[in-house]
Amino acid sequence: MKITSAEFVKSAFAEEHWTTDGLPEVAFLGRSNVGKSSLLNSLLQRKGLARTSNTPGRTQSLNYFLINKRFYFVDLPGYGYARVSKAVRSSWGKMAQDYLAKREQLVLCIQLIDSRHEPTEQDRQLFEWLRHYGKTQLIVATKSDKLSSNELRKSIEKIGNILPGVSTVSYSAVTGRGREEVWRAIDEATKI
Repeated sequence: MKITSAEFVKSAFAEEHWTTDGLPEVAFLGRSNVGKSSLLNSLLQRKGLARTSNTPGRTQSLNYFLINKRFYFVDLPGYGYARVSKAVRSSWGKMAQDYLAKREQLVLCIQLIDSRHEPTEQDRQLFEWLRHYGKTQLIVATKSDKLSSNELRKSIEKIGNILPGVSTVSYSAVTGRGREEVWRAIDEATKI
């Protein structure tokens, strides 16, 4: 897909802050430190549009990016490693769950898994939750450049066994591996 425009629009901390123009939305979900910001910047071929951090758990809101003035990328807070209070972590979970359960404009959920590690219990719970609610899903195995071809093949196979029935794409923000496959899924989902 040719990116003609990509702009940060807003951060939403509550439902009343969600966008209201009815455009399709693609949600990016994953553990803290899985590489969501790097993936977003790589997909959009923009440095620094989505902020990367060495401190996991920095994203504490739903961040909306308008792409080609026809759909949104929505970066959800990471789960897992964030070194924040239980109250803050709980509010992130509720915010994300409300968004995922209620948002009619949500056309695709892209769940990121670090290809170097087996999916965690939280990864499995999110996967099952999305499946239970009938959300269109794509699994993206990030940081694939850090594995040999053989290690990556085994990792993708293991992810597929643990999170079955959904396509898994190997992705590297460094090399661009998987970029076209992810864009095909996004393009298909946002053609409304």
